[in-house]
Amino acid sequence: MARVQLQGVRKVYPDGFVAVHGASFEVADGELLVLVGPSGCGKSTLLRMIAGLESITAGSLRIGERVVNDVAPKDRDIAMVFQSYALYPHMTVAENLAFGLKLRGHDKAAIGERVAEAAKTLELDALLERRPAALSGGQRQRVALGRALVRHPQVFLLDEPLSNLDAKLRMSMRVEIARLHRRLGATMVYVTHDQIEAMTLGQRIVVLDGGEIQQIDTPMALYEKPANLFVATFLGSPAMNVLRGTLVREDGLALALGDGARLPLDGDGVPEAWLGSEVDVGIRPEDLRRDTGAGAAFAPTVEVVEPVGNEVFVNLQQGPFALIARLPPGELPEPGARLPLRAAAGRLHVFDPGSGERLPG
Repeated sequence: MARVQLQGVRKVYPDGFVAVHGASFEVADGELLVLVGPSGCGKSTLLRMIAGLESITAGSLRIGERVVNDVAPKDRDIAMVFQSYALYPHMTVAENLAFGLKLRGHDKAAIGERVAEAAKTLELDALLERRPAALSGGQRQRVALGRALVRHPQVFLLDEPLSNLDAKLRMSMRVEIARLHRRLGATMVYVTHDQIEAMTLGQRIVVLDGGEIQQIDTPMALYEKPANLFVATFLGSPAMNVLRGTLVREDGLALALGDGARLPLDGDGVPEAWLGSEVDVGIRPEDLRRDTGAGAAFAPTVEVVEPVGNEVFVNLQQGPFALIARLPPGELPEPGARLPLRAAAGRLHVFDPGSGERLPG
């Protein structure tokens, strides 16, 4: 396996559109790194540049110790798994697994050994004589993974490999890919728009938007301390609530909203230097708690209640702001009622409303 290093990698198309603005990061040897962001953010373009399927306008790309900017895809020692399975329908599973090795001139014994190894790793042993039409979606995806696995490449590149599967299969395949990575200790770069996939699979995550890297960190570090409003609202399901108001000190620190409501704030992490200024305050749905005290200052209106068994999602409205609270099951509030809430101490995220950057505090 090998590390992958990108230094100021940039992609500009002939019409002047900048798809990637100077991306710089390193994928460590044996790391599973996820590129995540909305459609059009540049994540697949970055992956295709690593694969050699897109030219690099500027910057340098290293795989191992080689600069590979001008190296052909077949000579980069990478294997790629695409969103579509791209299996040959007239070939058996064994033939699909072996096809790439045959093209590269490997001898029959080595091919058989590698196919058997990959089939055992991915539990495809009993399916080797079947054709793709006789396989489920999950089985086809495992064959596509196996076709990459038999190559023994330095780097695996996976471009939204689970997006064609239903929710249940996506969950099981996430587990399979994580297990495969642990077993192989392989260097993997994984592209997805699904933030749950990113959070559960990635050892580190690169968050992209508009072709620019917004933040690089471990999943929980991104969740607990997002660098800006985009990262804060993109990662997390349901998404982070954001309220805009003015920081005031009236019987304690609070966020004064435009409709006269006040959200009491715990001082920890709130930059008091911004007193009297407008800020955006982010609160995760699980950090909104019922306020059982008398005369609660913050009581948004209940819009929709969604009980899902072990928890309840309560959709609320406070003036122009739509909110979601994630509450434990129990007595459910009625739509139209006011629900007194407070923010959990030390769990606030404060951002500059102009730049969207996190405020130190």
